[in-house]
Amino acid sequence: MKRRVMGVRTCESRCLFSGSKGEVCCIEPLHSKPELKDHPITQFSLLAMASLTKILVIGLKPSLKVWMTFPYGRMDPSSVPLLAWHFVAVHNYVNPMLAFCRGDVVHFLLVKRDESGAIHVTKQKHLHLYYDLINFTWINSRTVVLLDSVEKLHVIDRQTQEELETVEISEVQLVYNSSHFKSLATGGNVSQALALVGEKACYQSISSYGGQIFYLGTKSVYVMMLRSWRERVDHLLKQDCLTEALALAWSFHEGKAKAVVGLSGDASKRKAVVADRMVEILFHYADRALKKCPDQGKIQVMEQHFQDMVPVIVDYCLLLERKDLLFSQMYDKLSENSVAKGVFLECLEPYILSDKLVGMTPQVMKDLIVHFQDKKLMENVEALIVHMDITSLDIQQVVLMCWENRLYDAMIYVYNRGMNEFISPMEKLFRVISPPLNAGRTLTDEQVVMGNKLLVYISCCLAGRAYPLGDIPEDLVPLVKNQVFEFLIRLHSAEASPEEEIYPYVRTLLHFDTREFLNVLALTFEDFKNDKQAVEYQQRIVDILLKVMVENSDFTPSQVGCLFTFLARQLAKPDNTLFVNRTLFDQVLEFLCSPDDDSRHSERQQVLLELLQAGGIVQFEESRLIRMAEKAEFYQICEFMYEREHQYDKIIDCYLRDPLREEEVFNYIHNILSIPGHSAEEKQSVWQKAMDHIEELVSLKPCKAAELVATHFSEQIEIVIKKLQNQVLLFKFLRSLLDPREGIHVNQESLQMPPSVTEQFIELLCQFDPNQVIDTLQVLECYRLEETIQITQKYQLHEVTAYLLEKKGDIHGAFLIMLKRLQSKLQEITHQDEKAKEDLSLKDVEDTMVETIALCQRNSHNLNQQQREALWFPLLEAMMAPQKLSGSAAPHLHPEALRSLTMQVLNSMAAFIALPSILQRILQDPVYGKGKLGEIQGLVLGMLDTFNYEQTLLETTTSLLNQDLHWSLCNLRASVTRGLNPKQDYCSICLQQYKRRQEMADEIIVFSCGHLYHSFCLQNKECTIETEGRTRWTCYKCSSSNKVGKLSENSSEIKKGKTAPSQVKMSPPCPPSKGDPAVKKAASEPVLDPQQIQAFDQLCRLYRGSSRLALLTELSQNRSSDSYRPFSGSQSGPAFNSIFQNENFQLQLIPPPVTED
Repeated sequence: MKRRVMGVRTCESRCLFSGSKGEVCCIEPLHSKPELKDHPITQFSLLAMASLTKILVIGLKPSLKVWMTFPYGRMDPSSVPLLAWHFVAVHNYVNPMLAFCRGDVVHFLLVKRDESGAIHVTKQKHLHLYYDLINFTWINSRTVVLLDSVEKLHVIDRQTQEELETVEISEVQLVYNSSHFKSLATGGNVSQALALVGEKACYQSISSYGGQIFYLGTKSVYVMMLRSWRERVDHLLKQDCLTEALALAWSFHEGKAKAVVGLSGDASKRKAVVADRMVEILFHYADRALKKCPDQGKIQVMEQHFQDMVPVIVDYCLLLERKDLLFSQMYDKLSENSVAKGVFLECLEPYILSDKLVGMTPQVMKDLIVHFQDKKLMENVEALIVHMDITSLDIQQVVLMCWENRLYDAMIYVYNRGMNEFISPMEKLFRVISPPLNAGRTLTDEQVVMGNKLLVYISCCLAGRAYPLGDIPEDLVPLVKNQVFEFLIRLHSAEASPEEEIYPYVRTLLHFDTREFLNVLALTFEDFKNDKQAVEYQQRIVDILLKVMVENSDFTPSQVGCLFTFLARQLAKPDNTLFVNRTLFDQVLEFLCSPDDDSRHSERQQVLLELLQAGGIVQFEESRLIRMAEKAEFYQICEFMYEREHQYDKIIDCYLRDPLREEEVFNYIHNILSIPGHSAEEKQSVWQKAMDHIEELVSLKPCKAAELVATHFSEQIEIVIKKLQNQVLLFKFLRSLLDPREGIHVNQESLQMPPSVTEQFIELLCQFDPNQVIDTLQVLECYRLEETIQITQKYQLHEVTAYLLEKKGDIHGAFLIMLKRLQSKLQEITHQDEKAKEDLSLKDVEDTMVETIALCQRNSHNLNQQQREALWFPLLEAMMAPQKLSGSAAPHLHPEALRSLTMQVLNSMAAFIALPSILQRILQDPVYGKGKLGEIQGLVLGMLDTFNYEQTLLETTTSLLNQDLHWSLCNLRASVTRGLNPKQDYCSICLQQYKRRQEMADEIIVFSCGHLYHSFCLQNKECTIETEGRTRWTCYKCSSSNKVGKLSENSSEIKKGKTAPSQVKMSPPCPPSKGDPAVKKAASEPVLDPQQIQAFDQLCRLYRGSSRLALLTELSQNRSSDSYRPFSGSQSGPAFNSIFQNENFQLQLIPPPVTED
């Protein structure tokens, strides 16, 4: 800064940047427009400067001062610092805003002056970009233009940060300031950072003024500016994008467009200007729609064309609120084409239904109705009429059209809105539904619809609402209510015949739907609480209802009950003003409880119950009501009355007497006994009543009765049993109580019943269901074996006795019983004649034999050889005895069947008895010892075939296992003899290459995992174990990562993979001496080292299943034994656990996978 002092030029300077702290790349002063020259900020002469590391805002006046310093942080060193000032309006105040950026983030800083005169700089929201900038220019206070490093212009709205347009300007051939930044003219005496920035610098090539941006190219200067709003719309029109042009113009109209230029003035003025332009476009759009219509082709093509075009015209005309334009010029123009006219009328429907379009010209309304009539869319017509202002239409014509097409809603709407007539629609509907109702005929579906609409219409009129939607004008509400009431209570209709009964309209509505009509009146009475005249109407209409229904026998009990329920609800209200003679309620009670016939019993009871629940009980004498209800068998009424008096025990009688609800008595008793709120005396009376009726409860639902007793009175079960004198009922009760399969949800342990109760149930089970005794005993727990055996012997249930003896441990006794039964069955089949039931007898023999075999098989595992023979040989003798008679004079009828059954016994006992013993026992028989072996030739040959089959199976299995093991060992040998490839050429501990070690005698150890060590290093890390004079090594890294210290000799640890794989030793300079004792010992002993053991374990895990070695060991042991029975169960005790008896045992007989050599 310079100043003159006594004619001498002097200057004062202040260092803001030094060469060590950076170089200024960009300086931007704050310029103000003439209209802002008096702004308080301008007196400071603000200047923004940007270096490569920070920006500064400096005030030059009244004295030099730095107002703000802002460091960049980490940035791309090749990015260009940019600065730009502009005055913007924020919160209705205009202040300068500084935009600065470097890279892809733009920061906005708002500069304000406070009351003290100081300047404050506040940060605004950032603008994050996806490209690097080389220029930033304000085009106005809301819009900025950005130039990226690939010379693309981006027009951005500052407030919304929305990108409005992108323009490619590479054709400009922009001039860059690289030579100046690199100072090529002075020898390049600038920093490398500044020279790098200069690659993209173009500060002096771009300038803005008055909404224009000037770009300096190598051949010419280019000027760019924002189009005005008219130019933007016209640009779209030139491209024949009329829909887009309308959408853009509407955004200008609503003030939602961005970067708007050329629209000034207040909002109404701007909207008017844009609306005029939109009207011009709409006319052009309509002409285009008609001109572009296809002249030929299907009508569907023309309809589709106009369906795409016409709705746009309707939408924008209604948005602009130009119904005059829509229904005059536009409608006239589109009416030139019949298809366009139809589409236009159909487009109006959604606007009419949503009440966005109420007023239309009479011609359009008429054309609209006619159009939908022609297309047979009468439901649409009705929906449209009730949303339209029909005062300008021919009312009579519309009413006639609605009545002919059954548009009752529309007809009522036209009467109400067009003529303020509310009674005529009711008269027309009553004329249709009254005759069939008075004649007792069933109404048609159409008549039912009319009746329902009539009820809703009456309800709306009495509530002050318009039908079918809206509200009646407030000044007409009292008048409409009075007219409707007067109409309903008319003594006769306008065109009454001599036979017409009095009050025809009330009578008709009661016959049509009594309940709904009374609901309408109830809702009406709620609205008329403080209206004196309405109260008079209430009393009058109640009197009429009583007169019509009570004095007439045409109404059902349900209808009469609805009336008195309605009256009871009204009388029970605290502000009730109605008067009803109490004798009428007595008459209704007599009518409901003492009918001439027994029809409609449930209906009458339900009606009386609703009447009582609605408050009608105050109209009756309770004792008389209970007597009449019991006489009429209205048990729900009795329950209602008893519950009021807390006589819960009597309610049980009501349930038991009511065939429709008798099964609900259990839930009722349970609720009384379990739900809080009832006294102990009430619960005791209920339980005593239940005990008095226990036989009825058990006969009704045994399971429910048992669950009830077990839940609430488990200690009184024996008392209940004594009360049940009927043995069948007692059996059902005990079965439900004790048998868990019956589904009773009771904890059996909590019952604590003596065994005698269970044994009593078992005895009853033996009497009434002997076939289920065994199955039941299997689930029962609390019974004594000796007493139960005596019970089953008493009823001669031999199978059950055998089961109990077996459970007791008397296997031989159980077997003798089963054997005796089998012998008796065999004797029967041997001596029966041909006429007997052959199939049934054989089936009995087979079933008994199968049960006996199962008994022997279950217990043979726990017996010695002698005890087994005592079971199996008598069974075999019993089965072979009938066959000894085959050569007699009276041969039995089923030799083949018995021979097959005998073979079944032999096959079963072969698993427990040695084959030589079986043959020896057969040959020792006196019958066969005298040369009659021919009779048992089939049995012996069958046994030999079985032996041959099992021997072949054993040999095949052994061969397969041997082949599998041989293949596994071959692969194992190939894997352990294969050379190892170390991962690195240095020791993993000392990190020195093994070739450079000075200790020439030190060995190198390579593990299969690829790690390499010096033996000396491993010894220092204690990774060696001496086993039987032999050194074993472990990998230091692998054992450390697995958190395993020293190698364990336990086989379980080896299987778990805790031991690292073994090693291969080598000494690079010289091999180990031949006299090494460790080497000799390793060569002489065929022992698997840890590496081989781990490989074998991996192989076993690959083929999951039983161990091959264990299989071969067991097979070899069995082969060397005397019995030659590999699948025998003769060994017993916990010490023997055969692989073949394991339920998960399976042979994986699959070919081995192919391995690479």
